[in-house]
Amino acid sequence: MPPALLQSSERAAPTAAVTAPRRRTRVFALVEARWAATALVLFLIALPLQLTGAPGWLWGPLYALTYITGGWEPGWEGLKALKDRTLDVDLLMVVAAVGAAAIGQVMDGALLIVIFATSGALEALATARTQDAVRGLLDLAPPTATRLVGDGREETVSTAELTVGDTILVRPGERVGADGRVLAGAGEVDQATITGEPLPVAKAAGDAVFAGTLNGTGALRVRVERDASDSVIARIVAMVEEASETKAPTQLFVEKVEQRYSLGMVAATLAVFATPIVFGAELTDSLLRAMTFMIVASPCAVVLATMPPLLSAIANAGRHGVLVKSAVVMERLGQVDAVALDKTGTLTEGTPRVTEIRTLTDTGLTGDALLALAAAAEQPSEHPLARAVVDAARERLLDLPLAEDFSSAPGIGVTATVGGRKIAVGSPDRLLRAAADPVSAQAATVAGELEDSGHTAVLVQRDGSPVGVLGIADRLRPDAAATVAALTTMTGSPPVLVTGDNPRAAARLAAEVGIVADDVHAGLLPQDKVEAVRRLEARGRKVLVVGDGVNDAPALAAAHSGIAMGRAGSDLALETADAVIVRDELATVPAVVALSRAAHRLVVQNLVIAGVFISGLVIWDLVGDLPLPLGVLGHEGSTVIVGLNGLRLLRDAAWNRAATPDRISA
Repeated sequence: MPPALLQSSERAAPTAAVTAPRRRTRVFALVEARWAATALVLFLIALPLQLTGAPGWLWGPLYALTYITGGWEPGWEGLKALKDRTLDVDLLMVVAAVGAAAIGQVMDGALLIVIFATSGALEALATARTQDAVRGLLDLAPPTATRLVGDGREETVSTAELTVGDTILVRPGERVGADGRVLAGAGEVDQATITGEPLPVAKAAGDAVFAGTLNGTGALRVRVERDASDSVIARIVAMVEEASETKAPTQLFVEKVEQRYSLGMVAATLAVFATPIVFGAELTDSLLRAMTFMIVASPCAVVLATMPPLLSAIANAGRHGVLVKSAVVMERLGQVDAVALDKTGTLTEGTPRVTEIRTLTDTGLTGDALLALAAAAEQPSEHPLARAVVDAARERLLDLPLAEDFSSAPGIGVTATVGGRKIAVGSPDRLLRAAADPVSAQAATVAGELEDSGHTAVLVQRDGSPVGVLGIADRLRPDAAATVAALTTMTGSPPVLVTGDNPRAAARLAAEVGIVADDVHAGLLPQDKVEAVRRLEARGRKVLVVGDGVNDAPALAAAHSGIAMGRAGSDLALETADAVIVRDELATVPAVVALSRAAHRLVVQNLVIAGVFISGLVIWDLVGDLPLPLGVLGHEGSTVIVGLNGLRLLRDAAWNRAATPDRISA
């Protein structure tokens, strides 16, 4: 059996133990969430009281408290920004809300306050959850390790105390305490958190191991080669934090003109108020005209021109299994023009399966009989490939005989007595090492063919003679090839493959899905994936990374946009990514990008509509005599129109259009 096939029946811990302890900040642990919730509750109490005709002294104070609880923080932040000569849109919204209240539109102003407070709370929660996931990754490394001292004694020490040159003992089922190199022993290490490989990797003297990975079988003596602060896991954390902090500041489309518009509106309002007074107009008339101007020129319609299409697109994507974390993310997804795809768990299902069954000549066995024989011998094992063999037999409803005298030998395979015959299942290289007969030569040829095609070959022997070879591989997702074709059409170039898996398996999968050989990057560590993304960005590309594992998190954070596969995705990948595919339907990736582009088109439409209304009402107020109620009606009317236009993306038809292959390039 290849070294990756070994599995001891005495294995102490399942692979799942590699998952980091989950840390989650509670929503109401955030001060922003508490203030936003308070403002929302007060608003929901005041609104029905006002609409049912209750006296103003009942609902008025409630609205006032809504303004205070929801508006003090953005107002304060806006004032601090004002000290730096920056006019923040949040401050402008607070001013617009207060102005609305000043002319009797108390409910409209309170609603505006609640919307902005809730948006700030959601942003704070997303930031906290990402920090939780990053901190949780450090928990993958065990808190203690067994250090071997000069006289052969063992001592338990904190992993933080380990220094370069120390020798540690890693028993079966334990996590490796530090990055290092194996001095003695043999075993299989699950290092999916670092490289993304779906199967445990055989380790022997001279092989490198990483902190936080899980030793499945065999004891290892490891020489420490890196301090804890310089381990691969620590560097992953550092890269995620660095990429998150250095990612270019994102502004929604409307915010690109925010400063000029805001400053212009404030200056124009003051001019509308002061100019008539200079020429002898009444103070009350000038104030009324200025307040009308501020209402009709306020950016409410402009803000709603942007948010409803993006939020509707987010809601529609959510109904179809894609969680997009913010409006900023939805806008950025439509801008991508290059895609980098992970292999294991993204293009593939991330679970090894038996895909080939080859019986040898003159054995008298059918494919089902060979599989049943191997599954019976492997049944006591907990190894991922052993489970793949047993699962394949069960899917075919095969009867598995009872196995006796089961044993497992690291680096070789398993043996058991099945139906009175000695069955061995393991590495062709090890089991056929000394054989020179024609049957063994045929088995070696079949195994070589399977391995050349990207499979893991598993030899089955009966009473010492080869009877067949099984081919095990990670199965391609059914929609992988169609997704690659759609993304190629959408971006104008094929996606690139970035994977920690071996080059042979990566090349085989790339050929199946239509990725050209020059775009295959295999054997990558997390920092290598980041470098691959940065090389694309250096050529002026806006890169979308799609992945699922801890090893993908730095690339997800560094890319223009990142999407994580939800079902098997690590906590860090899910929190770092900008969007999550909840149902693991890969075909939703091009669909959500197309939906983002449709949302952008609606944003532009709405901005034109809002601009026409605002300019028309402003001209009327300045040149003619616009009554305040009519100004409010025009302002609210434009808001309703752009809002309803944006809500068109809530319909299922919008998603269906986005998911149609012949429309994705639009």
